[in-house]
Amino acid sequence: MLHLHTPAGSRRLPESLRRGLTFWRRSIQARVVASTVLLSAAVISVVGWFLLQQTRDGLLDHRVDAVVAEANDETTGARELLASSVDTGNDAVQQQQSLAGIIISRGETRGFSVVLVGPALPGGRISDGGANFTQGLDTSSVPASLEQHFDTSSSTAWTYTTIRSTADGKVTETPGIVVGSQVLLPADGQAYTLYYLFPLDEQEETLALVTRALLAAAVLLLVLVAGMTWLVTRQVVTPIRMARQVAERLAAGQLQERLKVSGEDDLARLATSFNQMASNLQRQIRQLEELSRVQRRFVSDVSHELRTPLTTVRMAGDVLHDARADFDPATARAAELLQTELDRFETLLADLLEISRFDAGAAVLELDDVDLVDVAHRIVDATRPLAQQRGVQVVVDAADHPCLAQADVRRVERIVRNLVTNAIDHAAVDRPDAIVVHVAGDDHAAAIAVRDHGVGLAPGEASMVFNRFWRADPARARTSGGTGLGLSIALEDTHLHGGWLQAWGRPREGAQFRLTLPRRAGGVLRHSPLPLVPNDVTEPVS
Repeated sequence: MLHLHTPAGSRRLPESLRRGLTFWRRSIQARVVASTVLLSAAVISVVGWFLLQQTRDGLLDHRVDAVVAEANDETTGARELLASSVDTGNDAVQQQQSLAGIIISRGETRGFSVVLVGPALPGGRISDGGANFTQGLDTSSVPASLEQHFDTSSSTAWTYTTIRSTADGKVTETPGIVVGSQVLLPADGQAYTLYYLFPLDEQEETLALVTRALLAAAVLLLVLVAGMTWLVTRQVVTPIRMARQVAERLAAGQLQERLKVSGEDDLARLATSFNQMASNLQRQIRQLEELSRVQRRFVSDVSHELRTPLTTVRMAGDVLHDARADFDPATARAAELLQTELDRFETLLADLLEISRFDAGAAVLELDDVDLVDVAHRIVDATRPLAQQRGVQVVVDAADHPCLAQADVRRVERIVRNLVTNAIDHAAVDRPDAIVVHVAGDDHAAAIAVRDHGVGLAPGEASMVFNRFWRADPARARTSGGTGLGLSIALEDTHLHGGWLQAWGRPREGAQFRLTLPRRAGGVLRHSPLPLVPNDVTEPVS
């Protein structure tokens, strides 16, 4: 099957966009300025829209009053003209054309267009023909709603419209106001309707000028708001950034760093409190460092100093142990117990010395290619007598081929030995299940997991088993003679390799400890070849 993969580079965001997003996430100053500018823009938009509406309504109301008054004056003049006309003939068409010519010529000088139509009959429309109008005017500029008004009324009416006209073959459309009124022609006694169309060019230009002025003022105001917000937030953000830088240097170990205090405001008092906190932390950290150094030195010195008397006691114990056959049973048993406790005491001293080296940072690795399968078999063979004594069986589950990793073989064997002996110590003697040592690896990591079916671990104990001298049950005896430091040393050895040492357990279902090491020294672990939860465990259904 053919799989198509999108190149990784095509899924990436552009570098400039990623830098911008990073700056946005990290800069509170930029977010405050942007939020303030956006809110200001919203407020300015609402106020600007309200002002434009008020300006528009004012201009239109003033223009409507003016054009209605002018239309009424023209109509009155037309009526007077008709009344004073000496031509009393019955030629209504000539009288209509004469009246239209006079009013149209006035309109051309005063900037409005005229349509004279009639006689006004119910249902009659300009489109029916017979209308006199200004040259180039499209009579459809008169709305049908205004024509319908005069079907039932003779009162003056007006409405908004779009004035369409043709000049030099070019059609233009202009917003305007059309006012309609009626006059009676003496020639036939019929009512004729006059429509006056006044353009709103000046008002449109005035509104555009006001709009441009408001936009320019809004842009300037937004720039000023952004600048003022930037300056105001800078006064707050700059001390915070200085505090962050000082805190980072304190976290890096530069405990002498302090903030510069200037003024007496809240930020200055915050800086003073920060400096006091830093001083207290520095003093306490130094006290803890000194205490830790004294403790490490004490453990190291005591461990070293105990070696000399322990050697003497060991010599005397060996003599008594070799001669126990000549003693009475009670004395012979005491010699055997003395020998056993001396062995455990020596192991405890060795573990304390190893812990002190870890604490002092003096532990180093002697790297070599280590076969973890071979290590597992050697440890199982070495611990078989202890396992037989406990009545349990230890087996190795590994592939036939080697599982190599760059590691310190001595430390790896010590880790595995601690895990196996710990499993034997906590194994259930009344169950036939064997302790299994799993070994597996891949191209990046190698792992060993030790699975037992003993008492298990209660919730929360998996993270505590690596603490020094920790026991799940303090009253439980250490049948394998452990010191309580084995798992702690194993964890330190694992960290020294850059690996993982993890534990899983469940009461009455046993436990599993997993060691994961990088195949190459210095490698970074991202997964383990073995699962932490054993495959034979069924997870509860939630």
